[in-house]
Amino acid sequence: MTSRERVLLSLKHQQADRIPIYDSPWVSTIERWHNEGLPPAVNPAEYFDYEWVGFGADTSPRFPIKIIEEDEEYIVRTTPYGGIRRDHKDYSSTPEIIDYPCKTREDWEQIKERLAPDRDRIDWEGDWLAGTDADERGDDSMLETGRTDQRLGFPGWQQAHDEGRFIFYSAGFGYDMSQSYVASEQLLMLIATDPDWVRDMYETDATLDIQMYEIMKDGGFQFDGAWIFCDLGYRNGLLFSPHHYDEQLRPTFQRLVDYFHGEGLPVILHSCGCVKELITRFIEDGLDCLQPLEQKAGMDLVTLKETFGDQIAFMGGIDVRAMADPDPTVIEEEIKTKIPVAKQGGGYIYHSDHSLPDNISFAQYCRVLELVRHYGDY
Repeated sequence: MTSRERVLLSLKHQQADRIPIYDSPWVSTIERWHNEGLPPAVNPAEYFDYEWVGFGADTSPRFPIKIIEEDEEYIVRTTPYGGIRRDHKDYSSTPEIIDYPCKTREDWEQIKERLAPDRDRIDWEGDWLAGTDADERGDDSMLETGRTDQRLGFPGWQQAHDEGRFIFYSAGFGYDMSQSYVASEQLLMLIATDPDWVRDMYETDATLDIQMYEIMKDGGFQFDGAWIFCDLGYRNGLLFSPHHYDEQLRPTFQRLVDYFHGEGLPVILHSCGCVKELITRFIEDGLDCLQPLEQKAGMDLVTLKETFGDQIAFMGGIDVRAMADPDPTVIEEEIKTKIPVAKQGGGYIYHSDHSLPDNISFAQYCRVLELVRHYGDY
């Protein structure tokens, strides 16, 4: 059975030969693994046989990136969104955003003019992917450029297609993308005080996502699904109220889901944090799969499966804290109590409950996937 067949069956709530497998190691994690046994010429996607490959477009305003300051530990530079950020050079921590490009609506209107579809936003060689959420990389350059640093080493589109991998179109939208333009504190205020501006940012990014998908499709890319990204929660709940979600972001979300369903593609949503309050809305709007199910934010895989598992597929939910625990029985207990429940009737894809930090050794992660394959077999 190919990866494509395995993933599509799971998304249709049907049992395959085993559950599909995909994950998101940080850059610094991969560097550690190369020092601990991962062959230097081999990437994690190849070594662990991840099922998914994603491609997308650069949907930033494409401002030039310039280094402002640099020392042995940190680098300060401008972003393609027009802001300024400070990164730890090994990408082992979240970057510090020093300045944002939009202070006023007028600033946004000037940036908006740069958000037009363009074939140059696409790497037509197809040898890069727009991968997963920025946090999963230990930095946010994917969301800033639409491209990754090949940390996973996925093949180009044609090779991925020939190998039978599940190929997804990758796109950020909504609140997440708006935080690239407006500081989080200001954006949360705007949700209450200037909803028209907020909705305009949401819709502008979604329109560009759709336009770039159409250009890629017309240019020869073929996709099996769409993976869209928008963090909506934090550890204890939603970043803003369900009412504001309904009034401002939900129409954009519905538009994207309906569009990709019209293209025959299942839709997966990446949304960090505790988003339990929105799951019934996601189901009503036709979402096929929710990821990553952060355990530390109360997104318990077993509970979600038992409550909603016949209505929506789930991806993730395996606690990275258990992976890093020096006691190997901790991760086995985590996996053997969750995956046998989650896999029943299909509708589950393995992934960590967020991303793989560099406190997980290569040996520990090899053990994780050994257990996943054992307990995930049908």
